[in-house]
Formats: sequence, C-alpha cells, structure tokens
Amino acid sequence: MEKIFLAGIDEAGRGSALGPLVMAAVLADKEQEEQLMELGVKDSKELSKKERLRLAKEIENIAEKCAVEKIEVNELNELMPRKSLNEIEAMKAAKLIQKLEKKPALLIVDSPDIIANNFAQRIKKYLPFNLIIRAQHFADKEHAIVSAASIIAKVARDAEIEKLKKKYGELGSGYWHDPLTQRFVQKWVAEHSKLPECARIYWQPNIKALDKMLQKTLGDF
Repeated sequence: MEKIFLAGIDEAGRGSALGPLVMAAVLADKEQEEQLMELGVKDSKELSKKERLRLAKEIENIAEKCAVEKIEVNELNELMPRKSLNEIEAMKAAKLIQKLEKKPALLIVDSPDIIANNFAQRIKKYLPFNLIIRAQHFADKEHAIVSAASIIAKVARDAEIEKLKKKYGELGSGYWHDPLTQRFVQKWVAEHSKLPECARIYWQPNIKALDKMLQKTLGDF
C-alpha cells in the first residue's frame, strides 16, 4: 500500500533586521506524524535553545524528509523593492515542496497573509503541479508537522547567526527588540557610515538608524 504523506512549512527570521530568513519543510506519513506528536514538538519560540537542538535531531531521524531554504540578506535586499515578503516566502515555499522529492497529499503552512488562504494561492502560482494547501494563522501551534518545521527552521537560522557573530562579533539575535542588535547596528553605522552587509536595507529600524546618523553628520557642517 502506497504511503500518504503530509508536509508542513514554517519560517524563522521573518522580522529580523540582520541575517537570513530561513524556511523549512518537514514531510511525514501518518505513523511518523504520530511520533512527532509523541515527541512533544511545539512552536520553536516556546522552546529553549537546548530543547530545539535536541528535538531537531529527533525530527530529522523520524521524518521522511526535512528540507531547508535560506534566503540570504543580499537576495532579500535585491527582491524586496519588487516583491512583498509574503510573495518571497511563497516562492521559497514552492521551492521547498519540490525539495521534498515526494509529493504530499496535503501541505499545511503558517500563513503570513492577513487573509490566511491568500498565502496558499500565492504558493500555488509557483508550483508545477496541483497541491492541496491549508494555509492558516498559528499553524505552528496547532499542527505537529508545522511545529516540527518551525524547530528545523529556527535551529538552522540560529546556526547562521552564530556564523555572523564569528565575523562581526556580538550582534545579538538579529531582531531589533534585542538591545545587543540595536547597539551593534548603531555602532556599525556610526563607524562606517553605512549598514553592515548582514543587514536588511529595506527594514525600517535599519533605515532609521542610517537616517539618524546622516542627519547627525549633516548637522556637524
């Protein structure tokens, strides 16, 4: 009897001022999905870093397939003047589905669109085949398969932030609400008169930090 697969997609780093946006997909059959539920997977934001690392390894061992798509800062900076972040995510979600190698009977995805189902329609535009897609808000809290994808994405993004720290020094989580990230960006702009290469140039907090520095510079004349 042919197995029926379910897939889940989620992201990490959508609201970050620094570093990549990482999306992950997890593919599982019914038995594997039940094992993921027994693991106690949940939205990655509700887990400690240690718990995420442990669960990510177990998810990769249990699931039929896990796939990751990293959208680097330079690609985001190139695409964002022409496409919304929701559209960029839809493009990458379609790419992730094709990385899974086996077509799921159903894809469940956490929707960033205000009208949740609009995100499903966006994804379908970029797929070369028909697929049943359920896009809903807070899917990472309600479906184990999406929770698993959330964990895989978060662990992959955390690894990318660690790489940036080796290059730039302490820069925090990359999110603007983090004081370490704010100080890093502000100091870099003050010293270099530009944003670091790891910054999203169309992100409002980064734009404000750069504008503030330029206004201060002009005021010195």
